[in-house]
Amino acid sequence: MRLPVPGPRDLLAVLERGSEQVEALLGAVPRVLALLDQAEALMVRASAAIDQVEAVTRDAAGVVVRTSGVVDRAETQVGRITTLLDDFEPSLARLQPTLEKLSETTNPDEVAALVHLVDHLPELSTRLEEDVLPIMTTLGTVAPDLHDLLAVSRELNDMLAKLPGLGRIKRRIDEQQGEDGTTAAVRE
Repeated sequence: MRLPVPGPRDLLAVLERGSEQVEALLGAVPRVLALLDQAEALMVRASAAIDQVEAVTRDAAGVVVRTSGVVDRAETQVGRITTLLDDFEPSLARLQPTLEKLSETTNPDEVAALVHLVDHLPELSTRLEEDVLPIMTTLGTVAPDLHDLLAVSRELNDMLAKLPGLGRIKRRIDEQQGEDGTTAAVRE
């Protein structure tokens, strides 16, 4: 809307109309100046508001860029997880009954014992490698030696049985061992 601002021609026309019009015109000048001051203040406020809108727009653009990056990474992760789930789904479906049975039958004490065992696995592994396995490798050579020792023991037993008086001692020992075996069997 255009505000009528009196020009030089209007001033001459007013002067022709009379002094009343001049007084009204002069009374309107302060109002026009006040309106111009208010318009200037309004322009300053509008300029500040526009600056704030521009700053918010820049910040929002930065947030959109960062959010886009996050969404891109999330889409990548979702794709990887989807691939993994697709790969593991058949195995997990086959394991489900086993896992359900395991969860129903497992006692917290058993879990604690398993954790305790896992804690000791390094030491058990070391001892198995350093102590048990070397002994087990020699067991193949021990069996023939034990057979030879048993054969020698039988020969010695037969020789002792032929000595005079040792036959009765042997029978007495056999009887005592038989009674001890019977007594032990009764105890069990």
